[in-house]
Amino acid sequence: MYPSFPNRLPHSPIYRKAQEIFTLSRHISNYLTDDLAVLREDGNEDPNIYFGGDIVQQSVSLAPQILKAESEPYAEQKHKHAASVTRLVNRIHKNCERLERANTNGKDFLPILRGEIKKFRKLQRRWMLTF
Repeated sequence: MYPSFPNRLPHSPIYRKAQEIFTLSRHISNYLTDDLAVLREDGNEDPNIYFGGDIVQQSVSLAPQILKAESEPYAEQKHKHAASVTRLVNRIHKNCERLERANTNGKDFLPILRGEIKKFRKLQRRWMLTF
């Protein structure tokens, strides 16, 4: 899968949870896009439609940042990538909050994603202690 990384890395719990978050965010975004793609009465699009794409884009970046942090030999670089993971998770969480305020049926699925983010943060705290 990733030839430059050792085989054990893609199987770490935090990496697997990042993959789950990506899959879940992609499905939620697809569902939300169908609801939010309809133009409003005034002919404008719903500005919340972009937050669905943002959660997917940010969740795509989680796993590679985790792999980079785990493969770095120097602690300073590990912490740099770990900080990037923290920023990405915070942005995903913030965009979930924004989407929950949107007028769509799909917002019922966002607490599931927020729950997975909460589990990810617990894993992340343990993972950060390994550096």
